[in-house]
Amino acid sequence: MEGEVRSARRRAVTLNDVAREEGVAVSTVSRALSDPERVNVTTREHVQAIARELGYRPNRLARALPTGRTGMVAVLVPDITNPHNFGLVRGAEAQARAAGSTLIIADTQGRPELESLHLDRLGSSVDGFVLASSRLPDGDLRTLAERSPVVLFNRRVDRLASLVTDSADGSRQIVEHLLALGHRSLAYLAGPSAAWSDGERWRALSEHAEAAGARIVRCGPFAPTLDGGPAAADVGLATRATALIAFNDLLAIGVLRRLAERGIAVPGQLSVVGYDDIFGSDFCSPPLTTVAGPVDEAGRALVDVLLSGREPAPTITLATHLRVRASTGPVPGTGRGGRPAGPPDSPGRPIGETVRDSREEPR
Repeated sequence: MEGEVRSARRRAVTLNDVAREEGVAVSTVSRALSDPERVNVTTREHVQAIARELGYRPNRLARALPTGRTGMVAVLVPDITNPHNFGLVRGAEAQARAAGSTLIIADTQGRPELESLHLDRLGSSVDGFVLASSRLPDGDLRTLAERSPVVLFNRRVDRLASLVTDSADGSRQIVEHLLALGHRSLAYLAGPSAAWSDGERWRALSEHAEAAGARIVRCGPFAPTLDGGPAAADVGLATRATALIAFNDLLAIGVLRRLAERGIAVPGQLSVVGYDDIFGSDFCSPPLTTVAGPVDEAGRALVDVLLSGREPAPTITLATHLRVRASTGPVPGTGRGGRPAGPPDSPGRPIGETVRDSREEPR
């Protein structure tokens, strides 16, 4: 008898087990658990009690056969270690749970081939996809949307549902903040060239800087990680800019570390700005000025749009705001090493020129 109990524990409890214990038909058990209104109260309560006692768990994939729904949604992120994604996943999970669904998370590592692999493997197991900062071409995303519900985060593709945090307006706020501090020579430390948000940030930064008569150069691309910081800092310093604007906070914090190693005072000699307001950006040294967006709200909204199947496909933009901290300050009277900082019209790199670093490959 004890061996039979152990054997039963090793396999999943089925509808047949519940029906045998209750002494009713399998169809009655199925209705009591999946469509309880079709069964009288007494039978329903008895069946549900037996199911709980035996530890019955419904097979989501089996239940999906008649309904076409698995009760699971997938969120694909480009870097699961980036704290920016923590709030996104938390918000998405909360909304999925409220809708009776389960969240699956996959890490694409910013690689389109890995993103495609996850989509192929999960396609029949989930009710739809939330793709954060997808690296796939527009055509591939449209093809995916023809066979599965899809909502994009921080990516725009015509006729597909999407939600973005307004990093373009955040870029405007950065430029206006730095101009108010007297900066007229800026450098953007770019992220992955395949990232849609990188292009949006550079476009907005260069437009607003040029409109104000400031000088800005684009450097990179750099890996959007702490490890990408040293190369980005070195290239940024070579531009003689008085302020560095990093693609994201991880890169910016890596830049701050490198500047400290080289004895460059921030913000006394150089200002640094990031994007995302990640966990840790307020207690790095110095605390980082950064563009913040409501990522928890974004996660909830993305899953809501995915499961509601709204038509026409909505395109949502969430406002951002600049959190000013200690990494930005007035432009110094002298540049690094006591050299005079060049005025806006001094000889140097023109607006929009890209400075590349061969040591870093885009991710």
